[in-house]
Amino acid sequence: MDPLAGRNLRQIESVLHPTDFSAASLTAFHHALKAALIARSGLTLLHVSTGELHEVGDFPEVRETLARWGALPPGSSRADVRECGIEVRKVIARRGDPVQGVLDYLDGHHADLIVLAAHQHEGRMAWLSQSVSEPIARHAGLMTLFIPEGDLGFVSAAGGSVLLRKILIPVAESPSPQPAVDAAARLAQRLNLPQGVFTLLHVGDADTIPAVDCPEVPGWEWTRMTRQGAVISGIVEAALESDTDLVVMSTDGRNGFLDGLRGSHSERVLRQVSAPLLTVPAGSLAEAHARAVS
Repeated sequence: MDPLAGRNLRQIESVLHPTDFSAASLTAFHHALKAALIARSGLTLLHVSTGELHEVGDFPEVRETLARWGALPPGSSRADVRECGIEVRKVIARRGDPVQGVLDYLDGHHADLIVLAAHQHEGRMAWLSQSVSEPIARHAGLMTLFIPEGDLGFVSAAGGSVLLRKILIPVAESPSPQPAVDAAARLAQRLNLPQGVFTLLHVGDADTIPAVDCPEVPGWEWTRMTRQGAVISGIVEAALESDTDLVVMSTDGRNGFLDGLRGSHSERVLRQVSAPLLTVPAGSLAEAHARAVS
């Protein structure tokens, strides 16, 4: 029985993977493809061409990857990919600014999940070479998975298997941590992961931990941890000490995917934790996005 049955959980119908053809983006591609394969959703690979002379590369091979994973026989056709439930699009947008190119695409196309590599250069993500202003907040309602550069993530490039046993979920009174809790539980369930640990981390006093409903997931246990001091350092220390495979955080827009690129909690965690980060919209941000796509 689905432990999350009856909850208002948005299904993933479209996965967007912005790529710069780097090795780090290839790792993110494997996670995007795995997500689309499990959800039987659309998958868009988007490259924003800046016109620079050094810009070379090509989109990763979907059919070859699925064949390597055993999801398709060698030599399969594009129609065979659709039989897996995945509709793949490869898009090149010609725009000088990669960020604006992604935003322009999102203005005209629906996405439920963004998966991208988080390159880090002098404390900022390299594909964001300029500060990001308010237009990006229009799309901060998207659930986003960041794969830090240099980290292999939890999806095997060789066989497509998933190694995900320790999920850290920072919780605070605001934004509501319940969307992150539900997303983590649904992820473990949909991936058919046999066992693991969800850790709810609260930076503050034990009596101020917000109440959350922890769905039962066979083979998985829920634990709680508290820390004192600064929020970001508390998350970073807990993730490093527990050898976390994935951090899942609720966001209300001030601490989310695109807004986070201005230096909020999400980016500051991503700078220092060598583990994937999944941000999940909460509160009015999630409601606003739901209205926008309805």
